[in-house]
Amino acid sequence: MSADLRERAWAAAASVSDPEIPVLSIADLGVLRDVRMDGDAVEVTITPTYSGCPAMNMIQLDIETALAVAGFAKVHVTSVLSPAWTTDWMTQEGRDKLRAYGIAPPVGPAGRRALFGQDVVACPRCGSTHTSRIAEFGSTSCKALWRCEACREPFDYFKCH
Repeated sequence: MSADLRERAWAAAASVSDPEIPVLSIADLGVLRDVRMDGDAVEVTITPTYSGCPAMNMIQLDIETALAVAGFAKVHVTSVLSPAWTTDWMTQEGRDKLRAYGIAPPVGPAGRRALFGQDVVACPRCGSTHTSRIAEFGSTSCKALWRCEACREPFDYFKCH
């Protein structure tokens, strides 16, 4: 019984969309870390994409609401900063959804390159890798603003962390 309840609770929490990128669920992003049952209470663990992420309060409320709608009355959501979130936790489905939405997904695994290297980022519209970074920050802190030199369109790039 507990495994079935946990699966139901996980599915409800995993259905929550990221408020800043609504095509992604928190499971796609890797923000949803764990769902545990403690008797009839659900304990959910989430990790922000970066400390101070303004979306985390909304995500917590959305998790509580999704679980209440799924029939779970006792819900506790905990944000955990360690280990720090990494783009390596994003699912392939999440990366594909980003690209389809017009945001270039992170390139390769996270690491020192994220701080000191230069990524080769493909344009999510035309696929060209003849692109350049315009600004380190895009529409949110976790994205950078890039431009495709082939189709001349600007686009967001979800930065590696």
